[in-house]
Amino acid sequence: MITKKKDMDMQTILIIILVGIAAGILGGLVGVGGGIIIVPALVYFVGFSQKTAQGTSLGLIMLPVGIFGVLQYYKQGHVDFRIVGILAVGFLAGSYFGSKVALSLPQETIKKVFAILMIVIAIKMLFFDRSKKTVTAAKAEQNIKGTANEASIKINGGNDS
Repeated sequence: MITKKKDMDMQTILIIILVGIAAGILGGLVGVGGGIIIVPALVYFVGFSQKTAQGTSLGLIMLPVGIFGVLQYYKQGHVDFRIVGILAVGFLAGSYFGSKVALSLPQETIKKVFAILMIVIAIKMLFFDRSKKTVTAAKAEQNIKGTANEASIKINGGNDS
């Protein structure tokens, strides 16, 4: 499933840099970033598929030690190395500052920050995540119902009874 890469506008590049910074800060602060921050952000803000977001995140986080996993995603067209490079810039800066903050805070505070982050993301994924297919299917169903109602009104001459 190799897709043609489209040009990125400045807004998209800035969003990706901010995602990298956020992931870097959280990586330095509580030891997370890739799967917790980057994957959902690439899906929701950049419009990547789940697999492409995972492959691209792996490209950033695991290239040195997870090269074989990255290659598997890459072979199927699910790694965008342009995004990997842009994320890396933000991640480097973010991880530096996140680790500085984490090392200045008590361990119990860091544990609580990590736990809250996990809960918020879990709630979002469990209850507020609607895939594009689900949204598109719901809209199509509404259109079909609307068309059926209009046809019923025309057939019955404007009377529903």
